Amino acid sequence: MRLIRLLKNDLARESAQWVEQGLITRQQAEAICAVYGADYSVASQAARGYRVLVVLGYGFIGLALITLLSANWDTLPRALRMGGLLCLTVAVNGAALWLFQRGRDRAAERLFGLGTLVYGASIILIAQIYHLGEHMPDGVFWWALGGLPAALLLRSPGLALLVLCLAAIWSFIELQLGYYPMTFALFLVSAGYVLWAGRRSVLLFLALVGSLGFWLEASLSAHWADGPTGLAWHAEQLPVGVAYFALAYAVSHGLNAQPGSTARDYATVLSLWILRFALFTLFVLSYHGPWRSLIRADWAHQGSMWAVVAVLAVAALLVGQRVGKAVPVSAAVGSAMAVFAAVANLAEPEHALAFQVLSNLVIVAFAVWLVVAGVRDGESQAFFLGVAAIVLLALLRYIDLIGDYVGTAALFIVMACVLLGAARYWRTRQRLGDDT
Repeated sequence: MRLIRLLKNDLARESAQWVEQGLITRQQAEAICAVYGADYSVASQAARGYRVLVVLGYGFIGLALITLLSANWDTLPRALRMGGLLCLTVAVNGAALWLFQRGRDRAAERLFGLGTLVYGASIILIAQIYHLGEHMPDGVFWWALGGLPAALLLRSPGLALLVLCLAAIWSFIELQLGYYPMTFALFLVSAGYVLWAGRRSVLLFLALVGSLGFWLEASLSAHWADGPTGLAWHAEQLPVGVAYFALAYAVSHGLNAQPGSTARDYATVLSLWILRFALFTLFVLSYHGPWRSLIRADWAHQGSMWAVVAVLAVAALLVGQRVGKAVPVSAAVGSAMAVFAAVANLAEPEHALAFQVLSNLVIVAFAVWLVVAGVRDGESQAFFLGVAAIVLLALLRYIDLIGDYVGTAALFIVMACVLLGAARYWRTRQRLGDDT
């Protein structure tokens, strides 16, 4: 059984109650929590709530300073404004460094977070004082780069997440303006280092996985652009995205096979979000319009597209082979790429309806697999995700008909046959299991 982080805190609190009731000893409760990577001490302290309140408090201090400066900004001399911003930035970050040197890492981390916000506000206001606006993304870049040393020094996931978000905003603006953000790789590597050497952080892990995918797609978009036209969508990016998430799904199984609870935590959230992404993509493709747009696209960059897809698919296959998932990974990637190859080279616009019907049937099969896997493996999230997918698909197809009423009714009959056939197969397997 895999537990998400919130349920781990519930487990810690429940085990503390079992100790109070004399059902188990404290040592046994700590051992149970250790199996799932839960911290037994969270049941007897309000550390999490304390940290949240302190962070919010520092945030309001920053807002108060910015509001006060804004209210009196025009009445202050330029030199006083410049000097005040520099002194405030140095004072806050200097105090954080002073706390760090005395071993108060958590307090230093929170103050460095405030210092990063003050540093960013200083960059914006100084640019306003001296009318520095030739290339606006530079300010965001120096903001992110200025927060990076503290994140690396303390190996703080919170600071690293803040820096990565700023870097993502900077790279997105650069791409929109037609520039390629090469140094975004520096922030990705830094976030990876903090994840490896610092505390566990599911948010930073998901942000890193998403940022890697964003950078891959943005790099391909920039490479395929005919000129400095900014961030543009190409049909070839869809197969690349599917292959990337297939690799991420294989990696999640690889992490789940690791002995540590941190790796299993990352595996749980990664596989869950990939399943959600897959369902979202299938629901988008369950309409007629996206397929027609894909068929009409020029697909002018298939050579480099298939090269990237091949690299990602081979990596996914190698990772899947190590954890016994080579067959499902290769089947999923192979079938998806066969469909994209047909769309890019063989299909005509009038074939969009057939691909739409196919995607609806794939959603039903996928949802059935989620329900069966959820019950078989005791994963309630997968079970309810599968049930929700079936109900949502029925609702969408009732509102948005495929073809006409007769065509939609026929599709509903096929869906019912798939669901009933899966239920019968599942029941037969259960009986065989009971007999053995």
